[in-house]
Amino acid sequence: MGRPRKSAQAAQENITVLDVKPIRTLAPMFPAPQGFNTYTPPNNPSFVCVTPYNLPNPESGSNPPGFTGGQMPLPEFFMGASGAPTPKALKGPKLKKPVLNPTPVQMKSPYVPPVSTGEVKKRRGRKRKSELITPDTTGTAGTSTGTVSASPAKVGTSTGKRGRGRPRKLEQTPKKQKEYVAGDITVVPLSISLNPREAVEEVLMTFDALRRRILQLDEANQVKNAQHLKAGSIMMSNDLRVNRSKTIGHIPGIEVGDMYFFRIEMCLVGVNTQTVAGIDYTKGEDEDRLAVSIVSSGMYENAEDDVDTLVYSGQGMSTKNDQKLVKGNLALENSLKRGNEVRVVRSVKDHANPPNGKIYVYDGLYKIRHSWTEKAGSGFKVFKYKLFREPGQPDGISLWKKAEKWCIDPSSRGDVVVADISAGKEFRPVCVVNEVDEVKGQPGHFTYTTTLTYKDGINPSKQTEGCVCTTVCLPGDTNCSCASKNGGHPPYSAQGVLVSRRSMLYECGRSCGCGISCRSRLTQKGVQLHFEVFKTADRGWGLRCWEPIRSGTFICEFTGEVMDSSGLASNEEQDDEYLFRPVYTDQSFKWNRGPQLLGEPSSDDLGEAAKKLNFVVSAKNMGNMSRFINHSCSPNLFWQPVVHDHTDEGHPHIVFFAMKHIPPMTELTYDYGLSEGESAKRKTCLCGSHKCRGTFG
Repeated sequence: MGRPRKSAQAAQENITVLDVKPIRTLAPMFPAPQGFNTYTPPNNPSFVCVTPYNLPNPESGSNPPGFTGGQMPLPEFFMGASGAPTPKALKGPKLKKPVLNPTPVQMKSPYVPPVSTGEVKKRRGRKRKSELITPDTTGTAGTSTGTVSASPAKVGTSTGKRGRGRPRKLEQTPKKQKEYVAGDITVVPLSISLNPREAVEEVLMTFDALRRRILQLDEANQVKNAQHLKAGSIMMSNDLRVNRSKTIGHIPGIEVGDMYFFRIEMCLVGVNTQTVAGIDYTKGEDEDRLAVSIVSSGMYENAEDDVDTLVYSGQGMSTKNDQKLVKGNLALENSLKRGNEVRVVRSVKDHANPPNGKIYVYDGLYKIRHSWTEKAGSGFKVFKYKLFREPGQPDGISLWKKAEKWCIDPSSRGDVVVADISAGKEFRPVCVVNEVDEVKGQPGHFTYTTTLTYKDGINPSKQTEGCVCTTVCLPGDTNCSCASKNGGHPPYSAQGVLVSRRSMLYECGRSCGCGISCRSRLTQKGVQLHFEVFKTADRGWGLRCWEPIRSGTFICEFTGEVMDSSGLASNEEQDDEYLFRPVYTDQSFKWNRGPQLLGEPSSDDLGEAAKKLNFVVSAKNMGNMSRFINHSCSPNLFWQPVVHDHTDEGHPHIVFFAMKHIPPMTELTYDYGLSEGESAKRKTCLCGSHKCRGTFG
């Protein structure tokens, strides 16, 4: 038997009027520019006067009440966790050549970690009269999500009786979230400039700092976890990401050749929001579903020999059934018909982490030209798509493949003027390349050395008190005296990556019981990468690497003659273009991002500050490859004081580490800083960075 119908009077009594307001309180809503939320907070003025960027109203000469002159709407890719924009000018990414115009698609990312908000979950099946679906105008990045609001008359009520087939509706209690200390890390997207490139790099460096610290703690506790997934979860739950909306075409802040070691890194910056699947596509009806990005990771039968074309296999395991034209496969087929650009990420082997290590390389924009089906080795049908790279883009995977061949056979490198400038003193040869002019020969006359020479009576010969570890120092060993000097942990990971930047780093020395294979002797093992000295267009000679460099990787030591800076004549300093002066540009060690998210104090809270060093190192007459590292106001290296063979912390070794992931053939730079005093003669900076100070030295 069916249920008896309710009378009209009873139905009328159950109607609840929600949010009744006088009509005079309604504010007019005007169309917002594409990519911006039309929601108007109640405290803001109801009328919006739209004028050109950074210009006052030409008619009135002033701005409406509540609005400030010179402010421009904040793009969606750079909204923080609070959704509050910062009023600074937006600068676009610097590309060698313009890439096709991006087409933002207002879709919520398919990868969103389950974060409890305390809201009532939507019930499956038929809607109740007591439920009202309203748009959530507080969603991050301007995306519109649907939340379920329950009528006050129905929430938390119980009559003691239960209807047939209807479970009792209980009081909704918000789940308590884990709270992280609110420090500078929670405002990463708001504490930097509005340059998209800098925003992307800030997010990636924050993620990697978290991952390195989690790995260090897990090694000490002998725990095997996926540290990158834990770091990614912390980043996502705290909304530390950029480029949230799915975009067809180029993404602000992303450059061709960018490298990623984990899929979650691409999710955080919007390159590809899938953590497992290869095809990222927009949500919607079948005919509106378009592919925006694919990752060719070698899981399927993909042809990757050609650097300008790619044959991509469809989605779905072909070892059990035929692939079907659904989800990602359908999106690729629609993109073939529509002709939209698709971002392509290719994978290469990570030779530093064999046998299964991978590095993901963003190869730019492609278009799908052909599709067909064929039988795979398993005998089942597989969809195939052929993509062609769009012209006018910087070199991507092609440059990686060239550099990989040079590492295998250094003699295949062209335009070499000196085969090995180190004359065999480095573990790998350091060649000199000139692709700019016809000048041959070695750049300058100097003696190549891998050690320091002390002058001006400096004699730091006292040996340090070593640890009693045997063979190697182990993580979590509380008896290791060297680890205790570095905060209780070895300074490097098992892969040889620096975990945290410190005012002084203490390595194991000759008086320690461990051997040269100990991880805490990293900088004493010499240069391990393939470097080349090359002629730049306008800054003399520079240094770059043939291999991909991970953030925190040891580059080299600055060698030469150590002198007392107080006795250095001003004219002698100006004539020396190969002088290293220890000037800190990051007093607070911002490279150690994210300790607050792990419940740890920051460097400022610990009172750790940079130590002033009163010496210089001159590589004018003798030095190594580090003498060719140029200055940049947006560097990719930083220098770190290290002590291992003496106890004189006033004259440590100066070694360079990678500040961020560095793709092959990228010039290596560090910030020379600005000298104190009015008499200092500074030099004109030609770094070309958007943060260029104009001078250095």
